[in-house]
Formats: sequence, structure tokens, C-alpha cells
Amino acid sequence: MQSTRPQTLAYGLADSPSGQLAWNLDWFAAHGDKPDVLDRDAVLTNVSIYWFTNTAGSAGRLYKEAASAWAAPPENSGVPTGVAVFAGDGAIRRLAEPVHSIVHWSEFDTGGHFAAMEVPELLVGDVRAFFRTLR
Repeated sequence: MQSTRPQTLAYGLADSPSGQLAWNLDWFAAHGDKPDVLDRDAVLTNVSIYWFTNTAGSAGRLYKEAASAWAAPPENSGVPTGVAVFAGDGAIRRLAEPVHSIVHWSEFDTGGHFAAMEVPELLVGDVRAFFRTLR
């Protein structure tokens, strides 16, 4: 819906804190690896950021606005890139390598789309491992 009709969704999210909460919870359930173990305060903080700043609509528009650019890959910048693929997030290396200078690639069996909330220790460890190679 965000890539096809983001403004329709934006009105509901901007009008109702319970709508914002329901939308976020649905995303956590559908795209997370362990949505049932997410900390309640972390979920409420995430929802509050969108609600109090009224940015759910503009955040969702990214999917629509960027869709046309996704068809044309950018030139490789040469910048060393690290990729962490968590459970359920299907990054495909053969598509990433032509447009990124991948120097670090990790795959995890857990974590999901919300790895920073679900398995922060894995994400932090991987970020540290990536940057250690650049010293």
C-alpha cells in the first residue's frame, strides 16, 4: 500500500494514534522474526516517534517516490559497504554486488526486518566487525 497509495494510508495514520499503533504492530508481526518478544516500551517509542512528529505519511511516501528509481541501478560509488541479512529480509548478493563495493556480508538465522529491536547484540556486533576492517 505504501508503494501504490501512500496518501490514503497517511490520512488514517495522521488521524488516529490507535491506527498508527495498529499499523506498526501489523508490520512488526508480518516482518519481524520475533514480534512477540519486542519490548513494549520500544514498540511504543517507535509508534510515538511517528505520531508526535506526524511523519508516518512522509515516511511511507518513500516507497512510492523511490519506486521509479529502483528500476535503474546507480553506478558503483566504490564506497566499502557492509550488509547484514537477518531472517526474513532477503537481500540477494548477486544483485547488490554490481552496484556496491561489498567488503562485509553477514547472514543471520534470526532478527527479521526489525533486527535493531529484536536482536540488537547481533546487529551491534556485526556493525563493529564491519568497521574493524576499515581501520
